[in-house]
Amino acid sequence: MNDTRNADWFAQKLSDKSIRGIALETSALIRAGALPVGTKLPAIRDLAFALGVSPATISEAWSELRRQKIISGRGRNGTWVSGDRFVAKPERLASSGNYGEGVLDLTAAVPDVRLLPPLTDALAYGASAENLNSYERSRILPELEAAVRRDWPYEPEAFLATNGGYNAVYTLLHALVMPGASVAIENPTAMRLLDILEDLGVRILPVQCDKDGPLPSSLEAAMKYRPVAFLFQPRLHSVTGQSVSKARLEALGNILAGSDTLIIEDDGVADISGSPKHSLGGRYPDRVIHILSYSKTLGPDLRLAVLSSSRAIVEQIQSYRSFSAGWTSRILQAAAAWLQRDPRTEEILARARNIYQQRHDDLTNALRERGVELDDGGGLCAWIPVASEPFAMVTLAARGIAVHPGAKFSILPSNHIRVATGNLSERSSEVADAIALACTTS
Repeated sequence: MNDTRNADWFAQKLSDKSIRGIALETSALIRAGALPVGTKLPAIRDLAFALGVSPATISEAWSELRRQKIISGRGRNGTWVSGDRFVAKPERLASSGNYGEGVLDLTAAVPDVRLLPPLTDALAYGASAENLNSYERSRILPELEAAVRRDWPYEPEAFLATNGGYNAVYTLLHALVMPGASVAIENPTAMRLLDILEDLGVRILPVQCDKDGPLPSSLEAAMKYRPVAFLFQPRLHSVTGQSVSKARLEALGNILAGSDTLIIEDDGVADISGSPKHSLGGRYPDRVIHILSYSKTLGPDLRLAVLSSSRAIVEQIQSYRSFSAGWTSRILQAAAAWLQRDPRTEEILARARNIYQQRHDDLTNALRERGVELDDGGGLCAWIPVASEPFAMVTLAARGIAVHPGAKFSILPSNHIRVATGNLSERSSEVADAIALACTTS
């Protein structure tokens, strides 16, 4: 369909001439079917004249609809209605397949539930948490704060409990970053982080990485655009399995000196990593936001992460949270504090850490035996170079194996696949045989 609605038609339909009003009323017309997908919108100057507003007002309203992916196009080719779905969704995460029975699904880099600590005693303790069922919007339970302070990588001014690691990132970005701002992020990175940034409508500046972490030269190039934030994983990378070296962290800190860029450190894999915790918080306590998630170590149904920063930044994030949850369940906070005090928890985590590393190494060593060159790593997945992502995906699918293409984790062109290893307790040789075939198109 290639319908056109002229400026006079819009003038009859739109009553609110503000930027927000034009965007809302236009989206309502699209939702109602009055502006079907494919409809060409009038030129900005024509519509501005018909409505009696400035062209800048129309341009801003259209920009809002572009961010929502409702309209597309600009310039001489005009602007078109391109979508009529108004429910935001994480495009990268939502594009995961439903593979059915008989397929070895190695797409989800998640913990083995058999290796998580039992929660029965912890939750029973949590049911008697301090101030239980109070509507007071407290940032964090004192006993959880005491537990995390023991081995936090620096001494921050304030802590905040959140409903998981991605909830922490989502909340702080919406509280502190405006749509249209620039955000630097390591490339590749977790696809859910890219989903959050894309949904927020920021300009994403990819920072390339090697085995030691984000490349200083790439971060330096990104800093020329004055990003409002730099987001990276300072410990174990959830996609590549690499860890940021101490020397690399110091080099990144040197590049960030003299700027006002927020430094967001996302430790999502946490103590599955055997690497020590470290942070730039000691150098830049006024603008580092350090996040530690407990989903991979204590269990995703604890729905818990803790972030630290300056008191001013934590208050800003907490203020934004007041629009929704307001606080994190005291039952879950107390349960997490109990688990961290229980000496059995460290024994369970140490065992899980060793098993995850063994499963990772079983696959990567088998691949090396088959001529596939890849870096050492760890965690819950392997990042494997391939000649062609589409060829690799089809080759593995034909053998009943599902993995993720590297493009899901990258802004830049990618030639990798990500293979989850956390639950790969057997069949490593079979998987390695298939991947070795998938790695080359010759």
